[in-house]
Amino acid sequence: MLESLVTSKTRIKLLLKFFAHANSGYLRSLAKEFDESTNSVRVELNRLTEAGLLVSEEEGKTKVYRANKQHPFFSEITNMVSKFLGLDDLMERIVKRMGEVEKAYIVGDYALGVDSGTVNMVLIGKNLDTDYLDFIKEKTYEKVHRKVEVSILDSDPGDIQGILVYG
Repeated sequence: MLESLVTSKTRIKLLLKFFAHANSGYLRSLAKEFDESTNSVRVELNRLTEAGLLVSEEEGKTKVYRANKQHPFFSEITNMVSKFLGLDDLMERIVKRMGEVEKAYIVGDYALGVDSGTVNMVLIGKNLDTDYLDFIKEKTYEKVHRKVEVSILDSDPGDIQGILVYG
């Protein structure tokens, strides 16, 4: 879906990086992370900044970019990116059918804004339906071509580093 709307692969990577998570980045680190030339990343950063989708600020001698949360389409783009990644559907299914889910976190690479192909989640709750979890993990892989790894905890340890997506 996203590829048909946005023809630049570099621009798609930037949208995923900045709108899937509250990330920031600078030119050279983004070029290295995406394995792209600094010029192609610079062109797309400039286009997204000129469109108002990204904002930049100087941190020393480095220009740091992040999503413009004040942009009128911020929430729509975030939702579109989430749908592209399949995370919205995954979270909705898990929370509705798993049982007494108190909290759900995305952790690991996705929490850092890196699409590694594996979504790591932590579910907190009691009496969760692990049979359904196995089923939904397989269906998610078939649909969005991403492996899902889930850890289940009875209670929140309070030190989970990730994005709280439910609870």
